[in-house]
Amino acid sequence: MSLLEITDLSMSICGLEILKRVSLNVGPGEIVAVTGESGSGKSMTALAVMQLLPDLARCCGAVRLDGTDLLAATEPELCAIRGRSVGMVFQEPTTALNPVRTIGDQVAETVLVHGAMRPEQARERARDVLDRVGLPADRFAMSRYPHELSGGQRQRVVIAMAIALQPKMLIADEPTTALDVTTQAQILDLLKGLVADYGMGLLMITHDLAVVADMADRIVVMRNGEVVESGATRDLLAGMRHPYTRMLFEASDHQVALPEPPAPQPLLQVRGAVRDYRLPRTKLFADPGHFRAVDDVSFALNRGERLGLVGESGCGKSTLTRAILGLEPVQSGQILLDGEPVFSGRRPNLSVRRKMQVVFQDPFGSFNPRHRVDRLITEPFHLLDTPPKGAARRDAIAAALSAVGLKPGDATRYIHEFSGGQRQRIAIARALIVRPELILFDEAVSALDVSVRARILDLLAELCRTYDLTYLFISHDLSVVRSVTDRVLVMQAGRIVEQGETRAVFDAPKHPYTRSLIAAAPRLPDLASLRRTPDHV
Repeated sequence: MSLLEITDLSMSICGLEILKRVSLNVGPGEIVAVTGESGSGKSMTALAVMQLLPDLARCCGAVRLDGTDLLAATEPELCAIRGRSVGMVFQEPTTALNPVRTIGDQVAETVLVHGAMRPEQARERARDVLDRVGLPADRFAMSRYPHELSGGQRQRVVIAMAIALQPKMLIADEPTTALDVTTQAQILDLLKGLVADYGMGLLMITHDLAVVADMADRIVVMRNGEVVESGATRDLLAGMRHPYTRMLFEASDHQVALPEPPAPQPLLQVRGAVRDYRLPRTKLFADPGHFRAVDDVSFALNRGERLGLVGESGCGKSTLTRAILGLEPVQSGQILLDGEPVFSGRRPNLSVRRKMQVVFQDPFGSFNPRHRVDRLITEPFHLLDTPPKGAARRDAIAAALSAVGLKPGDATRYIHEFSGGQRQRIAIARALIVRPELILFDEAVSALDVSVRARILDLLAELCRTYDLTYLFISHDLSVVRSVTDRVLVMQAGRIVEQGETRAVFDAPKHPYTRSLIAAAPRLPDLASLRRTPDHV
């Protein structure tokens, strides 16, 4: 018997067809993964179950939860169902949590809103579920606020809120997209454990087949608002009858062909870099403590080389990146670019700064939405003593856009008119326009669909051939780092614990931390083993 049953669900908004006769079901204790690219209708299907749709959305078909038709339910009836019968884990825990309320209050609120318990019982229940999701009382008091937790810990709080009343159905919408590999593995194990312990059904929304290949009982593949293929995980991956499914699988494990790096010639040199942050006093007259984010880091990046930097959240990657860019000074050590220090005393060296550019994780958030593309990508011109003007400026804009696969005419458009992958291409064009000697990619593809990510990685390989790029690629996605780097640095607790040629480090890691990262990374199954029949064994 199905717990959640979606039958011929169609949806339109202002006449635009969003979902087309979507059908799927989830049984008790079953994990069903819905996968596809952005815009395929995955999240709208999940929101239709919760009935958290835009006012102008019009639905037909049927969405039944344990026999109750949710499309026909009134808003008071739906309020009684949300949280009690069905819970939802959203992609971004920072926006899902209230920054001015403690985690204990927010988990207890789910219980109190439904009047299920008295306040003191609700607090006890909140403590129990926080313990269950891996936030024990001795380390995570309920008086803590969301900003005091890491991304993975905040996601655990969101899961605790969703399961506080042990709902029959749990929906998880991209719950691990922005998390590092070990935290991602922990969250996935937690979700599997909750399904096993409580017998709830789990509808998992994701764009990455590797994440759910060994987790889901069944997979539903969506494209352009409709289901193109579905079935038991093993059968679907072994058959992959639809070309779109095969494309998703191949994109999840996409490998690019980088050109051979030139002979070693140091460009960036980091020597014994140390960066401390001051901590608040624990007592009125006590000396303030300090936290060492970067601890005696040394490495070199050669001209024309592609270097990867991997590690868990909080390991010091972002702090080191800011120091290299000259945004934060180091307390000791030295950072040199082409033999010149990034800092002159305590002030950034502008002649060095102009030789570096950065591509951020969120392309939309790194652009001013009120400006056109031509202004956005020419922002680095302010670093130049004599920035190009007139025809030279237009030519530079056209060349940068063409280099990343866009049209010169796109210069007059606004950033909201582009897709996520196109925005990231524009971010790369902005970095290229002043022909920097070094580009830093800070989680530049972690939020993209697998197919869009594959195209961006191919673009990087092509730019390496055309522009002889030198870059530092910071990411928590080990498969991406393996594909687009020549050497890799592994960072833990502010220190570089292992470094070497990428293939050598990934194939034969020496440090236990590196081995744990590689073991935690999601892997696609071997298709040959899936397709092998008993006759072939």
